Amino acid sequence: MCAGDDRTCPEFEQHRRELMSALGAERRAFLKSSFVATGGAAALGAMGSSLVTPALAQASTARAPGTRSHYYLPATDETVHWGYFSKNLKPQVEIDSGDHVTIEALTHHAGDDMELMVNGDPGAESVFRWTKDGKGVDRRGAGPMDASLFGRGAGEGLGVHICTGPVYVRGAEPGDVLEVRILDVAPRATANPDHPGKAFGSNAAAWWGFHFKDLITEPKEREVITIYEIDATGERSWAKAVYNYRWTPQTDPYGVVHPIIDYPGVPVDHSTIEKHMDVLKGVRIPIRPHFGVIGLAPKEADMVDSIPPSYTGGNIDNWRIGKGATMYYPVAVEGGLLSVGDPHASQGDSELCGTAIECSLTGTFQIILHKRGDLGGTPLEALDYPMLETQTEWLVHGFSYANYLAELGEAAQSDIYGKSSVDLALRDAFRKMRHFLMTTRGLTEDEAISLMTVGVDFGVTQVVDGNWGVHATIRKDIFAGMES
Repeated sequence: MCAGDDRTCPEFEQHRRELMSALGAERRAFLKSSFVATGGAAALGAMGSSLVTPALAQASTARAPGTRSHYYLPATDETVHWGYFSKNLKPQVEIDSGDHVTIEALTHHAGDDMELMVNGDPGAESVFRWTKDGKGVDRRGAGPMDASLFGRGAGEGLGVHICTGPVYVRGAEPGDVLEVRILDVAPRATANPDHPGKAFGSNAAAWWGFHFKDLITEPKEREVITIYEIDATGERSWAKAVYNYRWTPQTDPYGVVHPIIDYPGVPVDHSTIEKHMDVLKGVRIPIRPHFGVIGLAPKEADMVDSIPPSYTGGNIDNWRIGKGATMYYPVAVEGGLLSVGDPHASQGDSELCGTAIECSLTGTFQIILHKRGDLGGTPLEALDYPMLETQTEWLVHGFSYANYLAELGEAAQSDIYGKSSVDLALRDAFRKMRHFLMTTRGLTEDEAISLMTVGVDFGVTQVVDGNWGVHATIRKDIFAGMES
């Protein structure tokens, strides 16, 4: 049955209107928490300083068509690419600068509880479909299609995120910058009739987590899944744990046994696990809905693993990239080719055990193109890394390797996993913040270093994504005296 996501349905437009109306009711209250958590007031006005100067904004507006269009990009087996970025992907939609696009993003961990996160949802079912006769989306990762490396499946799970897109921005060329405004975030409510008005997410304490080799209770080196419930109506601004279980070897529909969490989308057979109820009893997790992955296609390789973040964005996993935030990305290939995935209901800095609360979300974005020729003398001049702006702060993202694909050579996509460190990421964040302060605020190097020590907060973004991350945050009101 069409739920507003099947364009071949004769009543598609009516079903789409009904879906959007339902989402609107769910979103209004749900987003109260995300609005506060991410400085959402920025979406309501141009209060305070911005990286986009009036002259740059005028130039971008002058280049854009006079009318604005709003596109809707559902998540289906035909609109997602699973576990990789590629400059060769066919665009799912083409937009002009200034247009809006609403994008559905599915969590790749929905297989941890198919009853709560997949079944009855046509879009999710089409993506996660996997029987002995075939998969809805065969390739999952940037590895070989014949699974000749590890035998885990097409793509080998070398990259795990379900990415919706890409979005092609007309006129975008290498050297330009895309401004991506996150205007709205809404939960994807479960289709399970036993849980109306609820959404669910999964947290995996997995083998790639920072904690894994440092467990103190038996059995050691265990992987644990915790399922969380979110109130999709927004009446409750916090998530609660429902149950957890230890991962047991899972046999996928092709007959491949997965002793650990090594391939995305494996449907967990709940007859093989033991559920532990009443976990984290009485604990309320503040909602921080955001997208772990928003990124453009890099130019360095045809197929790029979705896990390590890099200069064009990708799997940054910063919980601040939610409603009201604006991201800036350097364009590396024609059209930019922007994709969205890895939706999270909440996450702390570091994403320590391996994942956030992985929960399907829908986002609405406005995408604005800034041409390289207009960037001279502006804060976006020479921007070669993903940068975040909120109503009150600027954040630069540092990585162990700013552009690991270029820095580590032909074996970059494998070597990055053994070479990352917080030390390297901190140094990259320091260098980027120093450059930002010297070029956009006109500080000397000595002034910038002093200000970083007394006025900039450095935090660990994540230590689980291959290319580890450190973000540097500075409040805009530090410069209030300069503005006056």
